[in-house]
Amino acid sequence: MSSVILRIQQLGIVFKDSNSGLRALEDVSFNVHSREFLCVLGPSGSGKTTLLRLIAGLLPASTGQISFSELKQPRIGMVFQQANLMPWRTVLENIMLPLEVTGVDEVHARKNARDMVDLVGLTGFEDSWPRDLSGGMAQRVALARALIHDPDLLLLDEPFGSLDALTRERMWTELSRLWQAQQKTVIMVTHSINESLFLADRVLVLTPRPGKVKLELTVDIPRPRNDDIRYTPHFGKLARRLKEAIG
Repeated sequence: MSSVILRIQQLGIVFKDSNSGLRALEDVSFNVHSREFLCVLGPSGSGKTTLLRLIAGLLPASTGQISFSELKQPRIGMVFQQANLMPWRTVLENIMLPLEVTGVDEVHARKNARDMVDLVGLTGFEDSWPRDLSGGMAQRVALARALIHDPDLLLLDEPFGSLDALTRERMWTELSRLWQAQQKTVIMVTHSINESLFLADRVLVLTPRPGKVKLELTVDIPRPRNDDIRYTPHFGKLARRLKEAIG
């Protein structure tokens, strides 16, 4: 087993409201290992996105602790359900943005961006505008933009949730290929049992609000994975366990 990169200990958050406060997460604890692909599954309102925002430092925790082992200032990449590309920038320019913000020289930034274009399978679309991209292509740009600064941790908040079913399934294969190539540590939020089992090494199931860890399931399916695994008895067995946990 690889080393632990992230520790979540008794994490909780309460949002202020007109009553005693809305408890979104409560007593959530788990570790994430280096190069692990972890999926977080649960019903709507269970605090999945809130958990990602806490890990990213976008929200302060009410209780508990988030610590990065041996990483004082971890580089974090994040991809949301919508690609959120800048419409006035080309594909290449959108991907370059994180390097520009950190002051990387343009020649180096463009070279790295072109490498990322190749990695996500968008060669030939470097000069395209976001309006001319399909939903799947736009999410590939968002993934490339999140990966270009070599993050220690990649956070994915239902990145394929807005895509049609067929495109979404194709993107599972693409993301699995990217993970095999990059070996990044990934935490991905999803509503899809099949998606979580196709992509993850481990799946956490959260309870309805306030979200707590109800099940931690190891996905003991060999890699690389292809679409055929979804029709195996073992995949079905794991899917039933997740479905029962969600309720």
